[in-house]
Amino acid sequence: MKTVFAAGMIFLSTFSFGQSQGSATQINNDVKSVQPTYLDFFFSGVSTTLNYGNLNKSLTDFKKDARGVQIGVSLQAGISHSFSLVTELALVMKGGKLKENNPLTDKESILRFYGVEVPVLARVHIGKFHLNAGPSVAYTFYGTQKLDGTTTDLSFKNSIGDYKRFEAGVQFGGGYTFLVKQKRVSLDVRYCYGLTNISYDKEVYNRSLVIRLHISKKA
Repeated sequence: MKTVFAAGMIFLSTFSFGQSQGSATQINNDVKSVQPTYLDFFFSGVSTTLNYGNLNKSLTDFKKDARGVQIGVSLQAGISHSFSLVTELALVMKGGKLKENNPLTDKESILRFYGVEVPVLARVHIGKFHLNAGPSVAYTFYGTQKLDGTTTDLSFKNSIGDYKRFEAGVQFGGGYTFLVKQKRVSLDVRYCYGLTNISYDKEVYNRSLVIRLHISKKA
């Protein structure tokens, strides 16, 4: 009886130890599988244009993209193996161009808006690839219009001809992450769709295509 009891205790001890080791291994694997949380810096090339609502169709042949750069910081918060949340703070340039003889201004026109933008994005990870989508808010602190070679500052009051400082929008796109020596590098392509009419006397919506290079320390 004592021999059977001793053998049983040895079996239970071995089984319990194996279970605890297995649980610990599973926990470690689960922890490792969560996407990393990190802060990185980014530099962007942007091609931006304006949508003029009901007038957009008549202006299609006269519209040209305005190109510029953006810089900022991005924070990814890992939630699970395939999901994370991303928020960013970016210095942005938006706007668009119209060729001469257009139905709106007749003369060549270049509108530029300078401000800050904060998106909050859901990020789905598929291996080294990821998909982003979510809302954004922006604040414009300065703007200019170049009309027939003459540049003037834009007004942001509540009058005809003025523009609005605050803007809401959505962003969506995807990217790819890889390592270069001890750095994590991500290439992110994103379309930014303005939802707010930023003009007080006509329809004007921001649209932009952004290509970003993110660089951070290796996890």
